[in-house]
Amino acid sequence: MASSTSATITEVNVRLDNENGFTTTVQSGPHQLLSDEPEDAGGKNLGMAPYQLLGSALGSCTAMTLHIYARHKQWPLHSVTVRLQHQKKHVEDCKDCDNPKARLDHFDLFLHLEGPLSEDKKARLKEIAYKCPVHKTLTNKNVINIQIEQ
Repeated sequence: MASSTSATITEVNVRLDNENGFTTTVQSGPHQLLSDEPEDAGGKNLGMAPYQLLGSALGSCTAMTLHIYARHKQWPLHSVTVRLQHQKKHVEDCKDCDNPKARLDHFDLFLHLEGPLSEDKKARLKEIAYKCPVHKTLTNKNVINIQIEQ
């Protein structure tokens, strides 16, 4: 029996022109946005910085996942707000390792759920938040292939 695999391909085009400093145009299908670095990092602050974009992906996917789940269960979830903080923390179990600069990325998500939900339903939605596809991508092993195009 032949194995069938299905892959979703999402294409994003990112362009940084030398005269624009760090200001980067991001295009995916009909959607476009700017990414940049803050002024204190040498940018023009014309868009979100890369880690802000990454946090936006995690936060929006979490909110959408909770919305889909609540709608499927017919729960009265009126809105979801995800406040997200990202920081790099020293690796706690690596205090004596060779690299004193070893750090892990920490994402703290704070969920604000609006609607008449029981504490049990809120607890279940918190569990479901860990199942959002972007969360899974960030916590799984990943492969990044880089090629030079002509």
